[in-house]
Amino acid sequence: MSKLRPCYLLVAVSSGIFSSIVVAQQAPPTATVQVTATRFPEDPSKVPASITVITGKELADRGATDLRSALAMAAGIYIAPGGDNGPASSIPEIWGLKEFDAFLLVVDGVPWGGTFNPALGTLSLQNVERIEVQRGAAPVMYGATSFVGVIHVIHRLPADTQGAADLSLGSHSSGSAAVTVKVPKWAGFDSSLSLDYIKRGFDDPRTQFEKTHLLWRNRMELSDGSFHFDVDATSLDQKPGSPHPRVGKKLTDEIAVDTNHNPAGAFLKDTRVALNVGYDHALAGGLWSTTLAIAHSNQNVFRGFLVDVSNDDPNAHGFRERIELMDLYFDSHIAWTEHADLKTVVGFDHLHGQGKGRGGDFDYFVNLNGSNPPSSNELPSLAAIRIDDRRDFSGVYGFAEWTPTPRLVVEAGLRINRTDESRTVYGVDLETGQPFPENVPPVGHTVTRLAGSAGLSWTAWEAGSSKVNLFANYRNTYKPSAIDFGLDSHSQLLDPETAQSFDLGMKANLMDGNLALEVSSFLMDFKNLVTSQNSVLIPQGKTRFQGIEADVRYRCTSDFSTRVSYSYHDSRFRDFVFEFDPGVPKQLAGNRLEMSPYHLGALGFLYAPANGFTGSVELNYVGGVYLNKRNTAPVGGYTTLAASLGYRMGSWEFRVSGRNLGDKRNPVSESELGDAQYYLLPGRNVNASIRLKF
Repeated sequence: MSKLRPCYLLVAVSSGIFSSIVVAQQAPPTATVQVTATRFPEDPSKVPASITVITGKELADRGATDLRSALAMAAGIYIAPGGDNGPASSIPEIWGLKEFDAFLLVVDGVPWGGTFNPALGTLSLQNVERIEVQRGAAPVMYGATSFVGVIHVIHRLPADTQGAADLSLGSHSSGSAAVTVKVPKWAGFDSSLSLDYIKRGFDDPRTQFEKTHLLWRNRMELSDGSFHFDVDATSLDQKPGSPHPRVGKKLTDEIAVDTNHNPAGAFLKDTRVALNVGYDHALAGGLWSTTLAIAHSNQNVFRGFLVDVSNDDPNAHGFRERIELMDLYFDSHIAWTEHADLKTVVGFDHLHGQGKGRGGDFDYFVNLNGSNPPSSNELPSLAAIRIDDRRDFSGVYGFAEWTPTPRLVVEAGLRINRTDESRTVYGVDLETGQPFPENVPPVGHTVTRLAGSAGLSWTAWEAGSSKVNLFANYRNTYKPSAIDFGLDSHSQLLDPETAQSFDLGMKANLMDGNLALEVSSFLMDFKNLVTSQNSVLIPQGKTRFQGIEADVRYRCTSDFSTRVSYSYHDSRFRDFVFEFDPGVPKQLAGNRLEMSPYHLGALGFLYAPANGFTGSVELNYVGGVYLNKRNTAPVGGYTTLAASLGYRMGSWEFRVSGRNLGDKRNPVSESELGDAQYYLLPGRNVNASIRLKF
């Protein structure tokens, strides 16, 4: 634990600095609530877990329009932009674990991506009321879905929607347009409609994405309750970039930054439509809530990766595929909250996922500088691959929050999980007509297992509206391993991933809420975490994640605020044997996980009056990492700068924003499809925007 001492020191210094600059108490800010941890509105300071709530007003004041910018100031969280799922997507890192499926993405109470992977590329932050981030395993109410955190995006209710129109233009022919309107009441429904379009270009002229998104929300009072339905539709067209290869201990300098090795006309296209229907009403002294959501996605893929940094023909490998995904989510629960000293939730939920992939792969040659790439009609498939996967996650859960005294909150949750999966994989060599020997016949896997949590929060000190709360919790959970529909043609069903975690910390709200502090520590033991070996997913034995996170927020005046956060993450293999060369196993116990930094830090200033000039400055630090599991390829840390300057005049707002103003191009995530290849931080981006509220 000696390595954690720098974090304790920084927290103490930061607290001292912020306490010393307090010269006057301001009017208390608007109180925030969360629903992710408990399924009912609750003060985050009373919940025995580390929770960050980012309001829609804060997002608008900072000019945050995507998940990376929205969570830039949150302690211990780093959103790596792009990745294998395209430039519109991202890979969140929470608690030192950077995996596309280790966290749960929830949108308006519904798992966004269902039993498969979080659908980050289709996420829209238009008309958002708040974003709740809970670190650690998902509450028992959400099932076998995540280990390190929940990101819950909550849009405004139709009755609370304010009309707005936005337009922006930026670097590399980027631009966006959005409009949100409150639709006139119809058939008793309050209704709102949001429509947004974004085009984003990059330094590489062959990399870009265009996204069109629509959200139609409807809600009405019905029979002593409320009925709602939402329709969400997204069309996403991406032109993927290429990750940068590593040769030996460093990223190769034989290939220039922003070189694209994809075939000509490469694309990632995704069309997703989701329907969310729900009914809430009083029953037996509680609130009975039922939700049914269904989503359907069609994905078309044509892309490739450099596999050999040479001019030998072929030196690249690609694939074309069509993937169809269907998710169904059902939840029905009753929450009793009338008694302040005991609140309970009991319910049942079911997640169903059906996925199929059809496609083939091919070899090709591309110049190392990316010039003269072959087109689709020059690249016949070498094989045909079919993948069918069905997943069903079911559970009965119960959760209770007991307040025996005004200063003590005790909570516990228990869930009985049943997960069932079946998969068929078939491939045939098109040159010989022979099926692959590695084909997987229809196989199934069913697991029934308990999961649970326990925690307590104690108000150690209280004076007026100021208080200090201490909290601790324990969580035990599991989930079936991820499936890769792209190049997963040889993989069997893997054992479920399992984890147990402990975290404890302190939350303080001082000076009428103008000064907020949070310090937390965690330890998580993980088993069967999935990794990639030669583009095939495998379990990586036992790993341990531990660290400390700290967050200080100070509201200097009603218009000016500042925030500083720091985290220390130590992520290591405990027992993992990996074959870097066939037949040559190597034990990696004690090594750090690749691409997981020790240090993350953020410092931000925000000035946002109702009228006049507005501005923000945000500094983010990401510490050094190892690029490989052997820990022989280190790369140093870096600091990025983002800033904005705007002017508000009545209903109008003008703003100029810049991200990564220092134009840093460090590696931010490793590809699981291209071996020893790394996506780089996108270059400097500047845009000008105009907003009208009506």
